[in-house]
Amino acid sequence: LITTVVLLCLQRLNSFLFFFFHSFFFFIILFFSFFFFKQKTAYEISACLVGSEMCIRDRYLLSIPMAHQLIGFYTVADDTDGILKVMRSYQYYATSRITSRVAMRRWADRDQMGGYIWHTTGSGKTLTSFKSAQLIAASKDADKVVFLMDRVELGTQSLLDYRGFADDTDSVQATENTDILVAKLRSDDPANTLIVTSIQKMSRVEEENGFNAHDIEQIQNKRVVFIIDEAHRDVFGEMLRTIKETFPNAMFFGFTGTPIHDENQKKMSTTSDVFGNELHRYSIADGIRDKNVLGFDPYMVPTYKDRDLRKAVALERAKSTTEAEAMADPKKKKVYLHYMDHTKVPMAGYVQADGSYLKGIEDYLPVSQYEREEHQCAVVDDILENWTTLSHDSKFHAIFATSSIPEAIQYYKLFRTRGSLKVTALFDPSIDNNGNGLFKEEGIVEIIEDYNTRYGMKFQMATYATFKKDISYRLAHKEQYKGIEHTSDQQIDLLIVVDQMLTGFDSKWINTLYLDKILVYEKLIQAFSRTNRLYGPEKP
Repeated sequence: LITTVVLLCLQRLNSFLFFFFHSFFFFIILFFSFFFFKQKTAYEISACLVGSEMCIRDRYLLSIPMAHQLIGFYTVADDTDGILKVMRSYQYYATSRITSRVAMRRWADRDQMGGYIWHTTGSGKTLTSFKSAQLIAASKDADKVVFLMDRVELGTQSLLDYRGFADDTDSVQATENTDILVAKLRSDDPANTLIVTSIQKMSRVEEENGFNAHDIEQIQNKRVVFIIDEAHRDVFGEMLRTIKETFPNAMFFGFTGTPIHDENQKKMSTTSDVFGNELHRYSIADGIRDKNVLGFDPYMVPTYKDRDLRKAVALERAKSTTEAEAMADPKKKKVYLHYMDHTKVPMAGYVQADGSYLKGIEDYLPVSQYEREEHQCAVVDDILENWTTLSHDSKFHAIFATSSIPEAIQYYKLFRTRGSLKVTALFDPSIDNNGNGLFKEEGIVEIIEDYNTRYGMKFQMATYATFKKDISYRLAHKEQYKGIEHTSDQQIDLLIVVDQMLTGFDSKWINTLYLDKILVYEKLIQAFSRTNRLYGPEKP
């Protein structure tokens, strides 16, 4: 408590008092560190530290210069949580490598490749990126530091996080529209150094969109650093390419918990192709081992018996309607028995040692098999049956990801008729997966009206963006919903989605993810990671 009070005071005192208390507190740390560590071996010292850096690096963290830096530069008072945060070792190393890259940059050389940070989701990437941006701005090594998001709603969440970390709320600038963004980029006011905006707005800053050529040239002459969060997503498209063309002298850094490699490359590109070399890594295995994020406990709930599925596929492949018909014909019998043999055809396909893919029974099933009411009712029944245990009596919330918008709407209707959970749904209203436009619009209207009735709101189709923001804050217990855990009737138990909220969304109150869709590579890890934020010993 004394440590917290002293460090919080340091941020508000004048320079003389800052130096006095800073030095005093620094020597107190050294004094206690001496007695705590003097009898320990190098291995034991390393074990006392949080992080996955090598032992030699951890010992460096205990050095006098490093202790001085940690106190003076690598602590953040988070106003949103009311907590004084000291950066972990991996956060320090990532931040120092980014700031060093910027400090050594020769701006006359048009090298846009800053590099990327691979830190697992839930390990504090936003704090790391904020501190990196803050130190770059304070060092005057760049004229502008732009934190670039690829979704408007994520930009809103990150703006709140940034302003919670900042000493002065006004030091982190939002951009309501592209005109305001251009004005802040042109500005020489130090208050406009640190900017949070979306990749959509930034991609429109070009002459072709009617902006003055002189203004564009003025911005291009500035030393601009872009820090891009969720760098595994839409940074492989035209928008980032346009930004790079508009800012040929800028420097780009990416943060991601799931980098894109050759195995899962997008548009023939990897994260290294877009940002350059990996600057630091703290993987999901590191985070789970260090207990900085929670692990996963995945399990499958079958809605059909394996034997029934296998038999249906075997009969279909043998072109038979009954088992007797298949066994009566030698050719059909051979095909039927082949698919009934689990040693020859597994339930799930897999890549063999020679690189070829062995198809499984699941590969032969039509998508419609999992769109049947029989399947959907089984899913809903399982969620309801186990809800109290998994949610700790609705203390924690869950996300349910479906394969399509019509499917999400159907599930929403089932939950409304079959259970008492507080359920809502969220998806992009402009996307029509299967051409069911009217069904989708009617579903959205029903979802919004139910939400308004339950929570006393007044949202409409025209304010759908605000509706999404309200759901985000309610699930995260942020902004107007701080302390909502004490009023259960105002909480959301289950959020049904298709693609949204499965990456980038941060809430320690989410503990369960239900999947009725196929996800692979980075999308699977990102979705799972919505549940891995630390809360306390009671979070399952």
